[in-house]
Amino acid sequence: MSDNKLDLNLQERYYADVAEIMKVRCKGEKPVALVRTYGCQQNVADSEKIKGMLNKMGFIFTENEEEADFIIFNTCAVREHAEDRVFGNVGALKNIKRKNSSVIIAVCGCMMEQRHVAERIKKSFPFVNIVFGTHVIHRLPEMIYTAIVDSQRVFLHGKDGDEVFEGLPIKRDSKSHAWLTVMYGCNNFCSYCIVPYVRGREKSRKSADIIKEFKELVDAGYKEITLLGQNVNSYGKGLEEDINFPKLLKILDSFEGDYRIRFMTSHPKDATHEMFDVIANSKHISHHIHLPFQSGNDRVLKEMNRIYNREKYLNLINYAKSVIPDLSLTSDVIVGFPGETYEEFKDTLTLIEEVGFTSLFTFIFSPRVGTKAEKMDDPITYEEKNKWFNELLKTQEAIAAKRCASMVGKTERVLIEEKNEKTGLLSGRTDSSIIIEFEGPDEYIGSFKNVKVTEARNWILRGKLTD
Repeated sequence: MSDNKLDLNLQERYYADVAEIMKVRCKGEKPVALVRTYGCQQNVADSEKIKGMLNKMGFIFTENEEEADFIIFNTCAVREHAEDRVFGNVGALKNIKRKNSSVIIAVCGCMMEQRHVAERIKKSFPFVNIVFGTHVIHRLPEMIYTAIVDSQRVFLHGKDGDEVFEGLPIKRDSKSHAWLTVMYGCNNFCSYCIVPYVRGREKSRKSADIIKEFKELVDAGYKEITLLGQNVNSYGKGLEEDINFPKLLKILDSFEGDYRIRFMTSHPKDATHEMFDVIANSKHISHHIHLPFQSGNDRVLKEMNRIYNREKYLNLINYAKSVIPDLSLTSDVIVGFPGETYEEFKDTLTLIEEVGFTSLFTFIFSPRVGTKAEKMDDPITYEEKNKWFNELLKTQEAIAAKRCASMVGKTERVLIEEKNEKTGLLSGRTDSSIIIEFEGPDEYIGSFKNVKVTEARNWILRGKLTD
């Protein structure tokens, strides 16, 4: 029996033990947990596993800190702003602990894989009971048991091993959307990025495990399934089976059912014509691709260690558009990378104009401790970078407005996600991942409907149900 199987079997005993202990602590009432998530979709997926484990230990859930017997923050280390928010919000829990000394407080996720951050939590926030990193989520029952029974603080960091822990319970936040992780970690070491250090090396799940989970989601009626990985395009490397990401997509697309497949995130260096061909010939895969380019300038891309240049990126886009004429593209952009000049930044603007992105996720460079970029000379002031940032936003806003305007009169297949309580309108996303609002009955939430676009705004659409 493998070590991870033994570890999971050990956790099964802790599930039952914690459930019994919490039943006594809560005087027969169900214990209540609050799970707060920061950062990317992979963190959201991890939090659904945390909720699954807590649910198996008898917990129900709340968004009110005052009601909770267990509070856990799942953190993000990608940008400084996200870290600052976490420290501020963790600090505020001191008052919760004063009112209820028995509440268990935990902090986990990417930030906790950074030793200097974990040490700060240990020294500056003594009321935090449990701190653990990304590689030991499966040991949560054991950590809660230790914190309660031994009355001691728990600090746990696992090793970045080769095995993937399968079979953890999942409590999904939505009945129509599902996250499905296909691989973990990253091998790219972009000079600005902390992810390889906190998430570890690339590890792909076996295709049989992915296919089984995917089929269960389709059979359960999930309408949109998003495949997750730090770099899904490198899926399959290191596995003994003959599989890559395009082959996996083709297999998943072959199942019958009323569903849509999305995926993120892709890396241009591993995106292939084969992948675009599979999407073009698919029945269920969205014609929306998130393909980060980060900068339009070759020198900056080299300093970022992105392993491609502007020409390669544009060639990929041109091929993708040739086989998927209605392709919708989104991307990530970093403004003000260390040493970037305004002339180099303008190369980013011209690339944006040439591609015509549906939308962009834009960030001013944020140095991460331990990365190569942290030590690079950075002479441009934040104020100057902010001017560039606003110029980029203005450029993209004009492109998005033009694209939305071109959709007026067209009928889009929309997955209806929610109702805006202020306006009373339903809203959902088109296949191209653009938000559209319209009138309709609440029972349509969670289903696909055809909506004719009647009005375009800069970022969203208004429409009318046609069925």
